[in-house]
Amino acid sequence: MIAPELAAGAWGATDPLNDRERQALRLAGEGATAADIAKALGLSAGTVRNYLSEAIGKLGAGNRVEAYRIARQEGWL
Repeated sequence: MIAPELAAGAWGATDPLNDRERQALRLAGEGATAADIAKALGLSAGTVRNYLSEAIGKLGAGNRVEAYRIARQEGWL
């Protein structure tokens, strides 16, 4: 028997992003600005910038493009 936590870890890293961070990153990766993302998600531009900043930090990326690339590569988007 293997503990579920260990089994999940064996298949790869777990997704650290929440749904809103994932949505914002997906749109940013398509070239949308913070204002565009805010309009699409019904949020303020400041909130979108906060979500993107959190995603960048969680993924250890230098910017939103790199964060998008990492998340895509890991299969989280």
